[in-house]
Amino acid sequence: MRMRDVRLIQYFKPVQPTLRLHDGASYRESIPDARLAPYIYCYWQLKSEYQLNSSFSYRVIPDGCIDIFFDTNNSDDMRVMGFSTSHTQFTLDTSFYYAGVRFLPGAFPLIFGVDASSLTDRDEVLSDVTPEAARHLTGCIAGQSSFDDIAAALDVFFLKKLAGTRDVIDRRFYNAVAIILKEHGTLNLEAEIDTGLSPRQLRRLFEFYVGTSPKIFSKVVRFQYFFQLLGSSRGTTYNKLFLEAGYYDQPHFNRDFKTFFGLTPTEALRK
Repeated sequence: MRMRDVRLIQYFKPVQPTLRLHDGASYRESIPDARLAPYIYCYWQLKSEYQLNSSFSYRVIPDGCIDIFFDTNNSDDMRVMGFSTSHTQFTLDTSFYYAGVRFLPGAFPLIFGVDASSLTDRDEVLSDVTPEAARHLTGCIAGQSSFDDIAAALDVFFLKKLAGTRDVIDRRFYNAVAIILKEHGTLNLEAEIDTGLSPRQLRRLFEFYVGTSPKIFSKVVRFQYFFQLLGSSRGTTYNKLFLEAGYYDQPHFNRDFKTFFGLTPTEALRK
């Protein structure tokens, strides 16, 4: 199976709690070239609108993806953030302008030949992970300042990169990913994923392409689905939404929420 034949984006919309950014900072996403849709969910920008009075704390929740990100004023310091099993807190300066690439599950290892499990819960310098790609990518965006120009340069880089990539991937693995995404992570893995792979084979492929086990990936997908429901709800309280998202009881939901967000639901959703 060629990854370009699959559009995971139709099943999966990874979100971050950006609506809670305080005044003075903005977040924006840009859709890549349509030919990159099987691989890249979006390009993103996180930017201070003016000099802030204090440092900026930015919370990132697990979304099942791997990201490349960089300070646009110092693109030589590109970094890659692997699959996360818990929330991450970044403390930024009073003035900042970051941009990044959010890859769909499985895409980063396929494009760069890097084992995703080596990046799980880690934030690494990209040149330490894939030196040649880091050098070319840095050169591609050098001198670009506006987000639109950065996005256009990223399109050029990834289209050229993929032109020389043999992107054949195990159909059975990709079918398992699609099933988990379509079911929003709420399924019995042993009973409902029958793709011809043994549990051991499936776990090995998930470790390489996603960076974690099918079980943990499913938990993140379900948590992401809750945030999607929350973003589209109209006055519905979270204690009803968590049931719709597939959680069986509130203690289970509260425990996952605290792990993935770093706060209790009450603390997080009243902010």
